[in-house]
Amino acid sequence: MSGRGRLALCAYAATLMAACSMLPLVDPYAWIVQAAFLLAIQCGVGALGRRVPLPRAATVAAQALVLVVLLTVAFARQEALAGFLPGPQSVQRLADLLTVGADDVGQYAIPAPDTAGIRLMLVGGVLLIGLAVDALAVTFRSAAPAGLPLLALYSVAAGLSDGGADWLWFLLAACGYLLLLLAEGRDRLSQWGRVFAGAAAARGRGHSSGIGASGGGALAPVRTGRRIGAFALGIALVVPAALPALDSGLLAGTGGGNGKGSGGGTISAVNPLVSLQNDLNQPENREVMSYRTNSTDAQDFYLRILALDQFNGSEWRASTRRLKDVPKRLPNPPGLSPDVAVTEISTNISASPSYKQTYLPLPYPATEVRVDGRWRFEPEGRTLVGDDGETTGGAQYGVSSLIVQPTAGQLADAGEVPAALLREYTQVPGSLPKVVRETADEVTKGSANSYEQAVKLQNYFASEGGFTYDTSVNSGTGSAAIGRFLKDRRGFCVHFSFTMAAMARTLGIPARVAVGFTPGTAQSDGSMSVGLRDAHAWPELYFEGIGWTRFEPTPTRGSLPSYTLPDTPSGDSADPARPETEESAAVPVAPSASDSCPAQTGGQGACGSSALPGATAPTDTGTSAGAVLGVALVAVLVLLLPLLPMFWRMRVRARRLGSTGRTPADATARTLAAWQEITDTAWDHGIEPDESLTPRKAAARVVRAGELGAEVAEAVHRVAGAVEQVLYAPEPRPVSGLAEDTQTVRAGLRSSVGRFARFRAVVAPRSAVRVVWAVSERRAALAARWRAPQRPAWLRRPSRQQG
Repeated sequence: MSGRGRLALCAYAATLMAACSMLPLVDPYAWIVQAAFLLAIQCGVGALGRRVPLPRAATVAAQALVLVVLLTVAFARQEALAGFLPGPQSVQRLADLLTVGADDVGQYAIPAPDTAGIRLMLVGGVLLIGLAVDALAVTFRSAAPAGLPLLALYSVAAGLSDGGADWLWFLLAACGYLLLLLAEGRDRLSQWGRVFAGAAAARGRGHSSGIGASGGGALAPVRTGRRIGAFALGIALVVPAALPALDSGLLAGTGGGNGKGSGGGTISAVNPLVSLQNDLNQPENREVMSYRTNSTDAQDFYLRILALDQFNGSEWRASTRRLKDVPKRLPNPPGLSPDVAVTEISTNISASPSYKQTYLPLPYPATEVRVDGRWRFEPEGRTLVGDDGETTGGAQYGVSSLIVQPTAGQLADAGEVPAALLREYTQVPGSLPKVVRETADEVTKGSANSYEQAVKLQNYFASEGGFTYDTSVNSGTGSAAIGRFLKDRRGFCVHFSFTMAAMARTLGIPARVAVGFTPGTAQSDGSMSVGLRDAHAWPELYFEGIGWTRFEPTPTRGSLPSYTLPDTPSGDSADPARPETEESAAVPVAPSASDSCPAQTGGQGACGSSALPGATAPTDTGTSAGAVLGVALVAVLVLLLPLLPMFWRMRVRARRLGSTGRTPADATARTLAAWQEITDTAWDHGIEPDESLTPRKAAARVVRAGELGAEVAEAVHRVAGAVEQVLYAPEPRPVSGLAEDTQTVRAGLRSSVGRFARFRAVVAPRSAVRVVWAVSERRAALAARWRAPQRPAWLRRPSRQQG
């Protein structure tokens, strides 16, 4: 196999080794087999294009075209032209699958199921990374930058995985990258031939010339490359482990704070919906909080985390809004008229230490919150958000809130919704299936007002539409998921609330989705316990004069609001008396212990936090002075290590030009040292030495290659003449000013190259390879010294003789 063929094979292997880091993300692992097969075809096209040969850009373009064709055949064959050619329908199919895949990624906990959308994202990502690696390492002959796409592939997997075996996947990806570098080094070395072997032979490491004779010398750089690669890998593995503050580095995730594993830390989710389904399916209903309230009817006491008010077709999400300081008394709820009956109640809440949430669970609408810590207020959603890493873990706080008691008549006679609010909260994406609007119109036919429409929608889902509550349904949360839900009529609270809110918006009723907890379970001591299985989502619809109003479309979950029930007056559900405990600190709570968290558990609070963006782990308790000193020493070593060639070169230059001896031997050494310095300086600036030339011809070569001016050229030739004097003249004449000539040559070479070449000549001088040669020679001499002595002649086997 040719050198480039070996390099292409190593690029293929390196990509697959890095792709293995994503195996823990999806179950089952069959996708990696498909990715390996398609990647082999893509790399084969690249090898064929280079063999033709095609121009480099054409080779990459051919591979990109094959990538699109392969994805079309694998994921959109029915929509493709002739079964394999990409067309408008196949492109739309791939785009839809990507949308569904992104939706599924946001919904499922790790390991996620191998859905078509997720598989397209995985396989397509591996093919894209493989194309980049093959193009950089093989087509453009530059393996070093190919580590960037490999690192990107690993980083995505490391950022999503539970962190338990990140070190193993990093080791595998790093080995693939080192394999690629070694293959490129061997390929380049095979092309150097006599140039490299000649330099080696000149230093006594070989006798023959040519490519064939340089085999022994050629192996030394390869061995050196292996040692350097192994040393770099060791640094990458050891240094992050020695830095206690790097919890989020390449090998982080096994510590106590941010992982989802068994370290007893917290879980950080981007959206509470990511973990809600897992919460509902937990085998043990672990407590996340408990509370005491003076409300006489706790069935309507929902604890709300936040409201999702934006629907983009792929997901419902919370808007980004400006935060304010928490006022002593929260402003009046938007849209609430003084004519509506309200009762203010008081509640003391105590959160489990293992439940770390950025948003503070509150009854809606809260009027006053008494809580310690750093919290900010978001007025539109009436939520409190933790600032600077503040979470609910172990929080104990008191809340005053309103129980709003509208009558059916007040809801039916609601006023006109403000135009700005109506415009914002009735937006629906263009991707919403037509069946959503059609079903909403059919269900609410004959309604006299928005209130009647809302009640009919609620009853359609809760009792009349034949829907089944099923927490095992995995159908996502976007537009396509809503369409499937209406068709299959199976789902859990997420599907019921999202679909009803989307339908309400199509009818012109402002709607959003609230996420939080149902009231929980009463305890013998009079408190209420809220567990993982109480996680819930419900729609909130806006009525002018009443404000945001809860509805309950999910069957067998929560409770139907009294204002949606026929002929049921809304009685007083609260006792205005003082709560049982005035201070929240008096609420004794003994949350269940968090022993471990299974890999399938992404539950909100199941192993810690289920926070929106901004959730962080508990702050570090501090680091000892010894650890800080050790980290500082390691950091200094890591920073100084790349600068060692520069320091070595500065020391050698000073020694060569600083000789002050007056004997003939000192003059000879000073002359040869000046010539060696000129040779190495030219080498540092890109002019490789050729020791087969005489000093005079070597000087002419340096002047010609460096395009040096007359003054610099004269300095080079003066030093070369002095070298010829000390080497060949019967009585060498001493020459002065060699150090000044050497400095002149160095300045001329620096001015003849670009800024990057000057920088490299200082920081990474090429002549520093002499250190490697010197170490190799000393190692060979040491090995020869300890080698077993030759046997005596009388013990040697005699040669064959005639007769």
